[in-house]
Amino acid sequence: MADYAVSDDPGVQAQLNRLAALSPGADILGLDRITQLLARLGNPHEALPPVFHVAGTNGKGSTCAFLRAALEADGKSVHVFTSPHLVRFNERIRISGQLIDDPTLAHYLERVLDVAEGVDASFFEVTTAAAFLAFAEHPADAAIIEVGLGGRLDATNVISNPVSCGIAQLGLDHQAFLGNSLKEIAAEKAAIAKSSAPLVTQRYAEMLFPVMIDAAMAARTTWFAMGTDWDAAVYRDRLHYRDDKGRIEAPLPRLPGAHQVENAALAFAMLRNQRAVAVSEAALKAAPLWANWPARLQRLDRGPLLTPLPNDATVWLDGGHNAGAGEAISAYFTPDRLEGQQLHLIIGMLANKDPEAYLAPFAGQIAHIHVLPVNGHEHHSAERFSAVAARWGIGCAAHDTPAEAIAAVAAQREAAPKLLIAGSLYLAGEILRANGQFPD
Repeated sequence: MADYAVSDDPGVQAQLNRLAALSPGADILGLDRITQLLARLGNPHEALPPVFHVAGTNGKGSTCAFLRAALEADGKSVHVFTSPHLVRFNERIRISGQLIDDPTLAHYLERVLDVAEGVDASFFEVTTAAAFLAFAEHPADAAIIEVGLGGRLDATNVISNPVSCGIAQLGLDHQAFLGNSLKEIAAEKAAIAKSSAPLVTQRYAEMLFPVMIDAAMAARTTWFAMGTDWDAAVYRDRLHYRDDKGRIEAPLPRLPGAHQVENAALAFAMLRNQRAVAVSEAALKAAPLWANWPARLQRLDRGPLLTPLPNDATVWLDGGHNAGAGEAISAYFTPDRLEGQQLHLIIGMLANKDPEAYLAPFAGQIAHIHVLPVNGHEHHSAERFSAVAARWGIGCAAHDTPAEAIAAVAAQREAAPKLLIAGSLYLAGEILRANGQFPD
């Protein structure tokens, strides 16, 4: 699935137009092209501050947010590279704590594209090179780099000497690129392991232990696993973390969902099992409340998009799109949280995702499904969702725009309706733009 971006800034858009013309326009994996591109730029990836490299099927972006929060709570300046963006392309690159501004973004994209002729670099590879060039030319205490797709052949895996490598939740996703089994996918992601860094992971099924052990041995490093080398749990509404260095009691994450406890704890473990960047215990305790990561069970403000809804409506936005995300998100909607009601689901999903696998955990929680296109991308038609709705005995309707879907919910005149907008980070970005909520 090709990436996609537009900008309101003419300078940035001019470079995005160049990128669209140059790029092969598809997802392609491999390190040859990014290696060539970076070599033409003077290998900026070799001049980065200490790197925290994060992979995973779900939760890697949230883990990056907790890492950043902890480091910044300790007064550190931090570069961050994540993907995809939600509203503005700039969200992918954060220089010393600040989103890259339009003139600086245009400048770095231009420098990369000026040397990219003949490389056939993808959208993501050019973006990665631009981020690394910007990071190398601006001082910072640390850099947080999120893997784009997989790990072994992801463009970010040119980083040869990270100080900590983390892997969040594993699940089936992007099978066309990573394999059809959990073991294959785990092996692809674990291949970010390097001799310079511990390989820190969340809790995995025992069948994946040999995969992680092999990856750590091949990289000549140590595997630090949740449940064995470190652990975390919720007790009396507090996050309790422990490892061989001691125990930490911290507030529960501000980010909603029980799964965010494990993401925060993974960030703790990554920070505590490296020696390049000192982080105080006080900063770790602050991180759960400081971290912010939009479109992850985000409660939407009453902006322009939501105006037709009753004042007491509650609307959540989440970009999750696979089975693991469906399980984590559905678990959040307890009967108490829904106050005896069912969810109105507004959903759009890319064509390479599995709607049935995502929706299965929501059985019994949804009153009606409203289906939207994901503009600029191949996406599932309403028929895929109506088949699920028919099995559940609920209604399903197709709409052309988010505004139409919101109006359809409002027309039911339900008191205090509960809405979940989900299925795609690209759709989430469209929702945030329409509602006037821009990530910062």
